[in-house]
Amino acid sequence: MRQGRFHNLTPRPADMPEPDAKVIWNALFNKPKFTVPRAPVPVLRLTRAQLDAAPDASLFRLGHSTVLFKLEGGWWLTDPVFSKRASPVPFAGPKRFHAPPVELDELPPIRGVILSHDHYDHLDKATIKALAPKVELFLTPLGVGDRLQAWGVPAAKVRQLDWWQGIEAGGLRLTATPAQHFSGRGLRDGNRTLWCSWVIEASALRIFFSGDTGYFNGFAEIGRRFGPFDLTLMETGAYDEHWPYVHMHPSQTVQAHRDLGGRWLLPIHNGTFDLALHAWYAPFEQVIEWAGQHGIEVATPRMGERVDLHAPRTGERWWRAVVDQEQSGVGRRCGLYEASEPR
Repeated sequence: MRQGRFHNLTPRPADMPEPDAKVIWNALFNKPKFTVPRAPVPVLRLTRAQLDAAPDASLFRLGHSTVLFKLEGGWWLTDPVFSKRASPVPFAGPKRFHAPPVELDELPPIRGVILSHDHYDHLDKATIKALAPKVELFLTPLGVGDRLQAWGVPAAKVRQLDWWQGIEAGGLRLTATPAQHFSGRGLRDGNRTLWCSWVIEASALRIFFSGDTGYFNGFAEIGRRFGPFDLTLMETGAYDEHWPYVHMHPSQTVQAHRDLGGRWLLPIHNGTFDLALHAWYAPFEQVIEWAGQHGIEVATPRMGERVDLHAPRTGERWWRAVVDQEQSGVGRRCGLYEASEPR
C-alpha cells in the first residue's frame, strides 16, 4: 500500500489503451446484439435435501463467480451474489440472466465465504447480510472485511489477509494470493481495499480461484509455490481490448491455467451478467478453442449441476442450445467459433 491505496505488482503499461468516451457510451447505451441471452439459460434447481445428500468433493456453479463446494465435510462459497442486479441500487445496473439455482434460505450452514474483492458483481451487500447468521467465517483481502463489519457481520467471523498470508479452517488451508485488478464501490474509494486470488488446499485436492484479474507473471509464481492444481476456477468473461490489464482474454485464461499447473479448468465470471461488449456466450467457445490447442480439459457445468472434484467431466455445451433458440446462425455471424488473439 502506498498513500492509503493498494497497487498491482506489475505497473500498467503506459501505451495500453484505456476506455474513451465512445467505449464508455457504447458500454452503457449502445450494446451490440447478443450481449444478453434472448432465450432462457438452463438452471438445475437445487434443494436443501439435495445439498445435504451431496458427497464430499462436490461443487456447484451458482452463477458468475459464485461457486458452492463441499470439502472435508464443510460447505464453502466464493463471491456470493444472489441479488437480481450487480449494482449499488436495486432498480438499475446489470441484471441477472437467470435466477440462482438455490434460494439463500435453502443453503446448508456455510463453513466459510471466500471473497476476492469488493466490486458489486462479487461483493453483494444484501447477500452478505442474509448469509451472515449461517456462516462461520468470512475470508477477505485487506479492507474488505471492514465493509462486512460495517454491514453488521460480527468481527469474530471475519479474517482479513494480505497476499501470501494463509489460514487453516475446516480442515482446509486457504491462502490469499496476488491478482492484477482494482477495487472500489464509489467515486472516492478506488483501491482502498485489496483484491486477491485464492489457493484452496484440502487433504487430497488443490483448487485455485482467480477472482478478477488481468494476466501477469504472478500466476507462474503461484504455480511454483502451490501447484499443480486439480481444478482452476478461472475468470473468462467481461474482457475487451480496452481493459486487458484487469480482465483476461480467454487465451490468457488458458495460459494462466498452464502457468498454475492446472489440470481441469472451469471458466467462471460469465453466463450471468452483461458486463462487456462481447456476445454473452463467446467466453465459453473461445476458452474451449484455446484450451483444445493445448490438450487442456474444460468443465462447463450448467448452473446448479454437480461437479465431482475428484473426477470432473467436460459437461454439456449447454449455451449452444440457447443460441440455437435465439436465432439460427448467430454464432457464426458473431465470429463465435473462431478463436482470436487479444488485440
